[in-house]
Amino acid sequence: MTATTPSDRPADPAIAGPGRVELPPGAAGDDPRFVNADLLPVPVAERRWTTYNFAALWVGMAHNIPSWLLASGLVALGMDWVQAVLTIALANVIVLLPMLLTGHAGPKYGIPFPVLARASFGLRGANLPALVRAGVACAWFGIQTWIGGQGIFVLLDKAFGGDWASAARIAGQPWTLWLCFALFWALELAIIHRGMETLRRFENWAAPFVIVGALVLLVWIAVKAGGFGPLLDQPSRLGWGADFWPVFFPSLMGMIAFWATLSLNIPDFTRFGAGQRAQVWGQSLGLPTTMTLFALLSVLVTSGSQAVYGAPVWDPVALAAKTDNVFGLLFALVTVLVATLSVNLAANVVSPAYDLANLAPRFVDFRKGALITGVVGVLIMPWKLTSTPELYIFTWLGLVGGLLGTVAGILIADYWLVRRTRLDPAALYRPDGPYWYRAGWNPAAVLAFATGGVLAVGGSHSAPGTGPFPEQGLIPFLKPLADYGWAVGLAASLLLYTGLMARRGRG
Repeated sequence: MTATTPSDRPADPAIAGPGRVELPPGAAGDDPRFVNADLLPVPVAERRWTTYNFAALWVGMAHNIPSWLLASGLVALGMDWVQAVLTIALANVIVLLPMLLTGHAGPKYGIPFPVLARASFGLRGANLPALVRAGVACAWFGIQTWIGGQGIFVLLDKAFGGDWASAARIAGQPWTLWLCFALFWALELAIIHRGMETLRRFENWAAPFVIVGALVLLVWIAVKAGGFGPLLDQPSRLGWGADFWPVFFPSLMGMIAFWATLSLNIPDFTRFGAGQRAQVWGQSLGLPTTMTLFALLSVLVTSGSQAVYGAPVWDPVALAAKTDNVFGLLFALVTVLVATLSVNLAANVVSPAYDLANLAPRFVDFRKGALITGVVGVLIMPWKLTSTPELYIFTWLGLVGGLLGTVAGILIADYWLVRRTRLDPAALYRPDGPYWYRAGWNPAAVLAFATGGVLAVGGSHSAPGTGPFPEQGLIPFLKPLADYGWAVGLAASLLLYTGLMARRGRG
């Protein structure tokens, strides 16, 4: 090991209970380039999230409209319901592992993701993965806000007898849709402005409410349909042979990429955990089970919709809008609001708020970072990213997965293989410590990131007319790797970073 990796000695601060480290007041210094109140470790006394809190967090995040539409996107690509549900289940079991590995640093040291990244990338270099993660989160925030605004618009249009849809158009959309989008955007920022404790309380009651809402939709369509069946009997257009695998692997990587963002910044939440048991059990109980059951629920409800309306209605908002019951419309409207707020606030505002604070601690705190996220989320024009299943799953999720897998590989290699989970938390805030490397950058991490990123996404390709990439791939000889982008990025960066740091240690 190198002198820059203090894995051969215990952390400097006092141990404050089993597996938890307390940073004494003032130990981090007061350098405004690297320290502010939101980036400092959470005191042990304030690390009180339980197994239920983490499970509720995942239930609240998983039960949302884009999650519901994942199964529909796979079926649109030719899978049957069994193939779609199995693909989603496998993806979430796979992504759970890096989620737990990177989440370990949260309860132990109380630090957020960008501070953890300083150990591997350097105090300044951590801005590289932080900005990649923040950019992705901003885009996801915009996508979720647009979808939530659409849901409100559809339901209110039904309540007002179709008058909203016939309103004057701006940029190709009714001005009433833009109004719903703007109001929903403002509501999200108002909630997150109140801080993480408000978010924890919101997730605690949002999770069971959204489950009830989904089950109500299932019961309602089951009563109207007289049972489920037509869609469950619909055969796969791909079969299980040669036509299936070219769709399965990029789809699997896309489904992994759906939560690959959280596999990086999960310390932003686990830093509030009461211990490792709480985060491990809470995430294990909350993520793979919830996503799989929600995918199955979406298929069952859509099956009933085909029996009732003669064609499958995959969008839960469009399905709910078919009721003429005023109470049913109101309940559906509230469910859409809560479901989308739950995932967007937790998954797509918390991380970039911390990441942007890490970029300029002197000028940006958590609340200002959240506001910047909201503005950027609108500027990326999210309505374009979700226009087709190919663009959404293969291009957007595939590209994101490759880059984020590369960062995850470096974080896991550094924390588990190089340092064996032992950090000097005070040095994560000081430019005179072991994580300064070369002018604040660790060349090994930058090289591993660049190499893994090129291997993961360099071969990105699109079928003619379905995406922005050339059919033969950006770098043609890397095209075969593109369908496995997340796995390629994670494995390549993990191996290269570990090898470079071991060589540095021998030098």
